[in-house]
Amino acid sequence: MKQYKGYIIDLDGTMYRGNEVIDAAIPFIQTLIENDLSYVFLTNNSTMTLEQVAHKLTCMGIHATTQNICTTSMATATYIKSKKPHARCYVIGEEGLRDAIKKEGLQLVDDENCDFVVVGLDRSITYEKLAIGSLALNRGAEFVSTNSDVAIPSERGLLPGNGSLTSVLTVATGKKPTFIGKPEEIIVKEALKLVGTNHKDTLVIGDNYETDIKAGLNAGIDTLMVFTGVTPFETYETLATKPTHYVKSLKEWIPYI
Repeated sequence: MKQYKGYIIDLDGTMYRGNEVIDAAIPFIQTLIENDLSYVFLTNNSTMTLEQVAHKLTCMGIHATTQNICTTSMATATYIKSKKPHARCYVIGEEGLRDAIKKEGLQLVDDENCDFVVVGLDRSITYEKLAIGSLALNRGAEFVSTNSDVAIPSERGLLPGNGSLTSVLTVATGKKPTFIGKPEEIIVKEALKLVGTNHKDTLVIGDNYETDIKAGLNAGIDTLMVFTGVTPFETYETLATKPTHYVKSLKEWIPYI
């Protein structure tokens, strides 16, 4: 079995489900640490800051610092800065996205006079926020969205995801956004910078075929699929392009580290 030097690891469905840690998560991360292997947690959740993600993991007993976490908000802010340093950004989103934008030295504005319209999950979305975003896009602002997930799981069932919110602006203006999060290659490139290994020595791990595994496939990186979250094991044989490896639990992968 191939030995990997760096791991890019999904969170919800791979390390935890909601607020409950998955049994295999703690021993898996501990094994990586004991073998001096680099790892980065990669999430499409744009609502939390790096500090909040690290705190959640630490409280669950999973070793994490802000240095080995890559959120779609962080990758979005980095992408915008690479296009235009100090860009004026009209943001539809929550604390995690706004915090990342500010940390990159970008400007937050509250009207349509902006360079970028940036959309992340916003559970306080209003018609006025969408109206300002539409006006800005029609005036020529660039359109960036953290991720294309149309629905997100919750205790209540599936709820509208950021892709659904973003689609309102697309329909209203005819403008299509640049998506940053999984399954796009953009966010995987950011995670690779943090993990510090090259493509052939890195493994992407996740439970969601449509986001996690396709992100690895799009970036040309080996993948490990776990069946502790979104994609059920019963669908494995129907997958058009199979992951490089699969296990039902990360406990099965520990002997190969």
